[in-house]
Amino acid sequence: MKILFDVVIIVLLFFLFGLSHTLLASKLLKEKVLLWCGDKIAFYRIAYNIISLLCFYLFVVLSPKPDIIIYDLNFPFDIIIFILQILSLAGLLWAAKFVDWKEFIGVSQVYRWKNKQYSVTDLDEKSELKTDGPFMFSRHPIYLFSILFLGLRPTMSLFYLVTFICIVAYFYIGSVYEEKKLLVKYGDAYKNYQLTVPRFFSFGRILFKKYNRVEIN
Repeated sequence: MKILFDVVIIVLLFFLFGLSHTLLASKLLKEKVLLWCGDKIAFYRIAYNIISLLCFYLFVVLSPKPDIIIYDLNFPFDIIIFILQILSLAGLLWAAKFVDWKEFIGVSQVYRWKNKQYSVTDLDEKSELKTDGPFMFSRHPIYLFSILFLGLRPTMSLFYLVTFICIVAYFYIGSVYEEKKLLVKYGDAYKNYQLTVPRFFSFGRILFKKYNRVEIN
């Protein structure tokens, strides 16, 4: 009974973290902040990231951690999983190369504000539609490789498993939320992109796309 109670508390705390993260990322809130502080919204992205890190830290600290190990792989399976985890990390780093991390963190926004070049129409972030590199195979490669990296574990505790399931669910919900915004911003260009590239991964679609390229050539 205590284990079930612990799991419920973990899920509830993660839900509160996810809710705060989503509300802070909402366009409605950003527009209200813009009315209140004008072009100083350039600092919103840095503040958002700091608050998100603090909230996740509180989730980890406050969550119960049942002393239960779901599995602990022996040799050679632990090595195989570790190698796959390294490969997924390499994929994550590859996907990260296509992201403007200064913009993501919020440094670029502050730099533009300091040089009086900040456009409030960007709200907290300037973005562009990416369809090259890993984005040719997945609409959300950062999420995909993060899920693989976090899920490929030689040892799995109950706390980690529940947290991982919550993260996967949040990534999926987050991707739906993000795509609604991208559809509004990019219109038919993003709609066509959705029709040709899977949300996360589809081995069949990738083979089909490769086959088509070979036929065309």
